[in-house]
Amino acid sequence: MSQPDAVAETTQNDDAPLLSLENVDVHFEKDQGLLEFFEEPDVVRAVDGISFDIEENDVLALVGESGCGKSTLGKTTIGLQRPTGGTVRYRGQDIWAAKDGVGEVDIPFSEIRSSLQIIHQDPGSSLNPNQRIVDILAQPIKQTHPSAGRSERRERIYSLLERVGMNPAADFADRYPHQLSGGEQQRVALSRALLMNPDLILADEAISALDVSLRVEMMDLMLDLQSEFDTSFVFISHDLSNARYFAEHGDGRIGVMYLGELVEVGPAEQLIEDPGHPYTNVLRWATPDLALHAAGASDPPMRKIDIPDPVDPPSGCRFHTRCPEAREACRESCPALTGETDGHRTACFRTQPDHEYWDSPPLDD
Repeated sequence: MSQPDAVAETTQNDDAPLLSLENVDVHFEKDQGLLEFFEEPDVVRAVDGISFDIEENDVLALVGESGCGKSTLGKTTIGLQRPTGGTVRYRGQDIWAAKDGVGEVDIPFSEIRSSLQIIHQDPGSSLNPNQRIVDILAQPIKQTHPSAGRSERRERIYSLLERVGMNPAADFADRYPHQLSGGEQQRVALSRALLMNPDLILADEAISALDVSLRVEMMDLMLDLQSEFDTSFVFISHDLSNARYFAEHGDGRIGVMYLGELVEVGPAEQLIEDPGHPYTNVLRWATPDLALHAAGASDPPMRKIDIPDPVDPPSGCRFHTRCPEAREACRESCPALTGETDGHRTACFRTQPDHEYWDSPPLDD
């Protein structure tokens, strides 16, 4: 099935990445109780100083523990969350300058939002329970092809439902969301996103609620449709094995997040077989499906289990309070993502042979 023609031709900078994030911060004021009303609110540093590019037909799988900021980063990437610092650009256009009408706007915000779509962990909550599937899927077609008649819309909807494995399409089209299984609801959510002719789809824990037997099937479907619709994916998961599968089969990258920072990014096989950051090794250890288990270690490869408070993150490298390789240099300064070999970059002093880390004393427990 070919991708539908877009309504209007996008004004774009051919030299710019599809999406570009530069030193992006997202900080929230923590909710206060009644007794804390007159106190200065605590600030949660959900995303701190993250930069990366996403190209055409790209795949980036973000992975990390719950609360690391990956969902916030994903929503910031597609313009659903305003950053408190840094810039997010779509084809060279600052997304929030377009939203606010600041400066010369080459691409209107409405066009940007249509091009950046999302499928959620719980598709049922994003589908109108009072509408039939055919009516839910007709809405994006009305937006992208306003001249299409009712019969043409139904033809497009039936074709896509069959493509995502919902047969007979006519039967599924006249059902309501509650009459579908979780996997079928997720296929409808994916179909709705694709009907917007997106350049990028954020899949935010989109398979975590599915049965294990359906997860690979859903990931394969998303990647198959990616090639047909010429779209990119930001795939968010707390499971490193799922991130590995999606990134490997999509010829993409894995980005590892810890306490609001991107600590390692690179091709899936290289990052998992030869991790540069000790936290990536922790994720390997915690993922038995990888059949690696951190080179046979029976104990977790870290000094402490507890995750620090994101309101008051550790100084220097934020992982140093749990890292078995930490030295005084890790407490004093924060490593930047370095190393461009095959696109594999790591924020750890241990990857720098000449760094003062090697001459500093190990941390005392």
